[in-house]
Amino acid sequence: MLDKVEKIKKEIEESRATNSAELEAYRMRFISKKSVVAELFQNLKEVSPSERKKFGQLYNGVKILAQEKFKILINNLDSISTKNDQIDLDVTLPPITDNLGAIHPLSATRARIIQIFEQIGFNVSDGPEIEDDWHNFSALNFPENHPAREMQDTFFIEKDPDVLLRTHTSSVQVRVMEKSKPPIRTLSLGRVYRNEAISARAHCIFHQCEGLFIDKNVSFVDLKQTLYYFAKEMFSKDTKVRFRPSFFPFTEPSAEIDISCNICKGEGCNICKYTGWVEIAGSGMVDPNVLENCGIDSEEYTGFAFGMGIERIAQLKFQINDLRLYTENDVRFLKQFRTL
Repeated sequence: MLDKVEKIKKEIEESRATNSAELEAYRMRFISKKSVVAELFQNLKEVSPSERKKFGQLYNGVKILAQEKFKILINNLDSISTKNDQIDLDVTLPPITDNLGAIHPLSATRARIIQIFEQIGFNVSDGPEIEDDWHNFSALNFPENHPAREMQDTFFIEKDPDVLLRTHTSSVQVRVMEKSKPPIRTLSLGRVYRNEAISARAHCIFHQCEGLFIDKNVSFVDLKQTLYYFAKEMFSKDTKVRFRPSFFPFTEPSAEIDISCNICKGEGCNICKYTGWVEIAGSGMVDPNVLENCGIDSEEYTGFAFGMGIERIAQLKFQINDLRLYTENDVRFLKQFRTL
């Protein structure tokens, strides 16, 4: 037994580790629970009681020797790595510039919109981008001959008139109304698709944010106050808001929402077409037919809805004059928003 102990001690003293693999091999042989040192302690029960104390001290000495050697091997390996790093370092190379990314302006605008509406009780809902005719058109009171149902305005899947890429996130609101009972206060955001030529002012893919509030005794006053609050929180307290009569199949009465141009401060520029006003959203009271289509009693409940393009809000917020910049991934454009 003593010969075996001396052999192990000699093997420990002569051990070397020039890489992590050799260091791990040393640990497994002399430090781990299944090591030759651990095996010595397991065999201690075979030693006579009179000599057990003597051999126990001897084995402890081997264990301590193995642990101390392990520390030395770790330090030596760290020294080798540090030395190699110093050899590979070329102090004459130019410094690496800051390559931190930036939040996309659409993502920043989306997050801010959500934050504003969550403060007044709206939650966020989501739905599929590939929709059916019912949720995208029929449930929202679109007549069968409405232009939006034509191929030149909507992307249909494999020419199937019942499967299409959603043209607005109002389809999400339909799904929420079908599955929920009033009161409903929800915000639907996401990508939408329309068959339009790509230019500085239009794109076939863009993002919408649509809000819906349904409860007892909801009025147009509630709609106006909600959008007044949003405009002043998103832009500034000095922002002016006006409502213009309009028409949408799913709301009655309907109104377009304009804000005073925050770029020219109402004096007139090419963004506001020299009117001092910029349209940001459409809105109105939810048509009773839409409520009934979704299983909500229009005699008991009323509600309002509004919708806005996130690109338009970001355009006004950050003074971006070309919609194509949002999707071209030009690093020079994106770097401007590192502080968001």
